[in-house]
Amino acid sequence: MSHKNICVIIPAYNVADTIGDVVKGAYQSVSKVFVADDGSSDATAENASKAGAVVIRVKKNQGKGNALKLLFEMATQKGFEAVISMDGDGQHDPEELQRFINAHQKNPDKIIVGSRMHAKEHIPRARYNSMHVARFFISLAANQFIEDTQCGFRVYPLKLIQRMQLTQNGYVTESEILIKAGDMGEKIDFIRIGAIYGEIRSHFRPVLDVTAITTYIISYFALKYFMEGIFSDKPDTYHQGNLRDKFAENRLTDAFYKLVTVSVGIPLNTIHFLMYAAGGKFIQNNFASVRRLGHGFYKITLASLVLPLILMIIICEKLLASINIELKIVDGFIEKFYPHLWGS
Repeated sequence: MSHKNICVIIPAYNVADTIGDVVKGAYQSVSKVFVADDGSSDATAENASKAGAVVIRVKKNQGKGNALKLLFEMATQKGFEAVISMDGDGQHDPEELQRFINAHQKNPDKIIVGSRMHAKEHIPRARYNSMHVARFFISLAANQFIEDTQCGFRVYPLKLIQRMQLTQNGYVTESEILIKAGDMGEKIDFIRIGAIYGEIRSHFRPVLDVTAITTYIISYFALKYFMEGIFSDKPDTYHQGNLRDKFAENRLTDAFYKLVTVSVGIPLNTIHFLMYAAGGKFIQNNFASVRRLGHGFYKITLASLVLPLILMIIICEKLLASINIELKIVDGFIEKFYPHLWGS
């Protein structure tokens, strides 16, 4: 497969100091780079353009998800079959692009995600913990283990993207894509990459953005596990325009649905547990995605019940850190309640 069928897309916000080098580096491996300048107040757009990128300018900052959707649309219009998404802040090394291209050529129909989880010592502690928790729930929803669900360095086959309705915004969109692809029965691969942080300032907010991602996942599970509970052998529950997508077509109904499902999250999880335990006697292999893990439902229930406590501990640790009191209580909770359920 020719490199001409794949391009690089970069959602960018206030990264004027780094975007030029990222674009120039990307051009060492691909023939076209598209940048969506998400309402930056600095020279991000100008510097990206000078480096050779085709730039989409968004007047007002609308978040990474909106930028990605615009970039998917442009790449599709220009006739590309796949895109490689990168961040514009220097966290992703353009020299690793060829590895993604090689992996895509071997598996052109798969999403391929970069993983940094093997480099824990190079990742800020709060960020690593949020990545660990998000990985647990997103992997469950996607019916497979995804080593790093928060890395934005990815290959997306555009035909696969077109099979899903992207309804979320901000950083949630990247999680939405993985969940829906996996819940359609598509396999997601990963390749290990370097973890570059240092002085780079990420716009990701470990508490607020993880809360937004988690809220969406809870709302997604409400429908997914209901469907799995009443049907036999149905681990893959997503199709474009399903009921969850319908709720999300309007911001108010989406927010209301999230509020309701999060508010009743604990009793709803209990209902799912009972459907798993009792319903399985009448519906053969219901909750198929859970049963094939071989751990029962109780670990998922515990992880869900403990989540509010985890968030409270994280907030308390941040407040104490502001007055120079360092605690690392949350690490032990995360290791215990969010284990690797998918084997080695």
